[in-house]
Amino acid sequence: MAASFGQKTFKFAVRNALTSPQLTALLPAAMLLAYWWGGETGLLYSAVIFPGLFVLCGALTRTSQKDRWPTDGVTGLPMRGRLTKMLDAGFHDPEIKEKTCLVIEVDAFPKLADHYGVDAQERVEADLGETLRTMLRVTDLICSLGRGRFGIAIDRATRADLEVVLQIATRLQSAIMTPIELNETRLHLTASVGFALPQRAPEASGNSLLQAAESALQTAQAAGPGSIRAFSNGMAPRAAASEHSEAELSEALDAGQMVPWFQPQVCLRTGRLTGMEALVRWNHPKLGWIAPGAFLPALTQAGLLERLSEVMLFECLSSINDWDQQGLDVPKVSVNLSSAELSNPKLFEKIRWDLDRFDVSPERLTLEILESVIAQSEDDVIARNINALARMGCGIDLDDFGTGHASIAHIRRFTLNRIKIDRSFITHVDTDPNQQNMVSAILTMANQLEIGALAEGVETHGEYTKLGELGCTDVQGYAVAKPMPMDATCLWIRNHKSASSRIQPVPKHA
Repeated sequence: MAASFGQKTFKFAVRNALTSPQLTALLPAAMLLAYWWGGETGLLYSAVIFPGLFVLCGALTRTSQKDRWPTDGVTGLPMRGRLTKMLDAGFHDPEIKEKTCLVIEVDAFPKLADHYGVDAQERVEADLGETLRTMLRVTDLICSLGRGRFGIAIDRATRADLEVVLQIATRLQSAIMTPIELNETRLHLTASVGFALPQRAPEASGNSLLQAAESALQTAQAAGPGSIRAFSNGMAPRAAASEHSEAELSEALDAGQMVPWFQPQVCLRTGRLTGMEALVRWNHPKLGWIAPGAFLPALTQAGLLERLSEVMLFECLSSINDWDQQGLDVPKVSVNLSSAELSNPKLFEKIRWDLDRFDVSPERLTLEILESVIAQSEDDVIARNINALARMGCGIDLDDFGTGHASIAHIRRFTLNRIKIDRSFITHVDTDPNQQNMVSAILTMANQLEIGALAEGVETHGEYTKLGELGCTDVQGYAVAKPMPMDATCLWIRNHKSASSRIQPVPKHA
C-alpha cells in the first residue's frame, strides 16, 4: 500500500512539473539558450530531449486499461461505479478532498418518450448532460445514473457547506429550466435535487453517500417538482431499485393497498371546486406510500392495469357516496383509462353496472383519456366505448393535450367534454410570451369546438392569475392543492369552501 501510494505521488509530481504552464512558457527561451551554448548541435539535442520528456510524462501518468470506466451510451458520461469510486476516495484517499454528492433528476422524464419519442428523449438527455458537465469544475465529476438522472461529486467546501451546495443545486436547476426547442415545440423542464454532505453519510463509503443523496432526492420528489432536499439522519433509506413481482402487485390490489389520492380541480372565475382527479398511490406495508411511477410499469408488464382500474373505480364511487353523506359538494371525480382498458369490449357494461351499484349519476364520473391514445388509435372498439360512455352521461377529458399530436379530425371523432392542457404549456406561462400564445391558441380552438379546457400542473400564483387573464376556466395543480388521501379531502373541501367565498374572480383581458 505504501509503495503504491509513493508511486502515485511520484507520477503526479512528474506530471505537474512537466506540464506546468511555467515550463511551457520557458520553452522558447530554453531553445534559444541551447543554440547559444551549443550551436546547431545543442539545438538538435534540445529538440529531442524536450519531446522525450513529454512522452515520459505520458507514460508515467497514462491511465491504465483497468482504470478506465464504461460510459453511458446516450450521454457519454461515466456511470454509477465511477461515481461511487470517487466518493469513496474522498473518505479514504489522503490526496483527494472529501466529496459532497448531488443527485439531480428531470421531473416527469419518461413522459418525453411518450410524447415525443425515444430519439427525442435521448437527444434532450444528451444535451442536458453536456450542459451540466460544462457548469462543473475539472475536479468535479458528473455521471449518468439512468434515464434523466445524474450524479455529481464536488469538493466539500471548507465553510458554509449547506449554503454553498444549495447555491450549486439552484444553478444546476436553472440550467435545466432553460427552454429547449424540440420538434417545433418549446419544452420547459424542471428538475428535483437531493444531496448529501460527507459528514452526514450513514457510513464512510461512497456507496453510502450516494444512497443518502438518492434518499434526499426521493424526499424532494415527494415535495413536488423542482424541489431541493438535503439528506438528514431521519430520512428513510432509499428503496432498492428493483421491480415488484406480479404476485406482490396482485396481493397489493387484493389487500386494498392501492388506493386513490385526490387532487382538486377548481373554477378560475369563482374559485369553487369543480371536481377531483383520482391518482393511485400504493400504501406498501414496509416502504410506506409509493408514487405511481415506481410501480405502474410493473403493473403494465404484469397485465394488471384493468384490475387496477376496477379497484380505482370502486374506491372513487365509494368516495362520492362518503362525500355526499357528509354534505360535501364534489361535483365529479376523474379516473384515468389506458388504451388497454379502452380496448375491452365489455368496458361500457362494467362501468354502467358499477354506477348502478353505487347509485351514482354518470354525470359525476369523468374518464380521462390520453391524447396519444386518440391520435394513434384506429380501433373501433375504443371509439365505441368512449362514445357510448359519453352518451350515457359520463364526462370525457382529453388528457395531456398538446403532446399527443391528435388532429382536430381525431378530436371530432370522439364526444369530448373537455381538454386538459398539458403542464409543458403551463410552466412559466406568466413570463414566457410563447407559452401565452400557445395557451391562447388552444383556448380559442376549444371555444370554437364548444368544449371546456382545464390547465393542469399549475404550480405558482403567477401562472394561476395569467391563465385566468387568458380565459382559461378551470385549473389543477400544486397552486390549488397537492394530491391527498381521502380522509384529508374532507377538511380541505370545508376550508376551501370558506375561502372561495372571499375569492375575487380573475379578470379576463380583452
